[in-house]
Amino acid sequence: MEHQEVRFGQTQNQDLVWDLDNMARRELAERFMKLFENRLCVYSESVQQIYTNYNLHFPSEHGRKMVVLPTPYAFHDTLHGIDPAAVRKTCLCVIPGVVLGKPGLLLTNQMQEGQPTPKTMPFKPALAQIIGNQRKQGEVFLPILRKGDLREFNQQLPYINLHRLQVAQLKGLSTFQREDIQRTITQKLMALYRAADTLTC
Repeated sequence: MEHQEVRFGQTQNQDLVWDLDNMARRELAERFMKLFENRLCVYSESVQQIYTNYNLHFPSEHGRKMVVLPTPYAFHDTLHGIDPAAVRKTCLCVIPGVVLGKPGLLLTNQMQEGQPTPKTMPFKPALAQIIGNQRKQGEVFLPILRKGDLREFNQQLPYINLHRLQVAQLKGLSTFQREDIQRTITQKLMALYRAADTLTC
């Protein structure tokens, strides 16, 4: 597989260059992130785009960096016109079960440094519950990633702090465009859901 050239100058979209300097267990964090490659979409606020088809690259010549490389020529896999106001924080964190001696992925509430590891649930039943609760409120749950979402708990446990997209807030897009975005992200989420029990780093 050929990688795009990685440039760290001004032309590089810095939203797609994540700093892993503060990761004590960087190799574990890298393996963990690879589990979500093309399974969770990545948002860039500076260009207001969501990337659905990309590779994660860890260039050794630039030290502790992770670079999100949108797949060349897959222009239809980039979602445009994503207003930052439609991207919201959640209190949901995904952690690798292997660190806690459990299989697959786990979901938990927001983690706080210096506190005990919060209670976790297997990813699939937890996600099904969240989707059901959102549906009752007339909403859809569309998790995405953005720079800064990969974190580390007590210098031991890598985790992802999820953001979500609220398509109803994409005022500048047509109903057809919003439905297409919702369908695309949902398809990615369902693929992650099906694989969640077997994903391990």
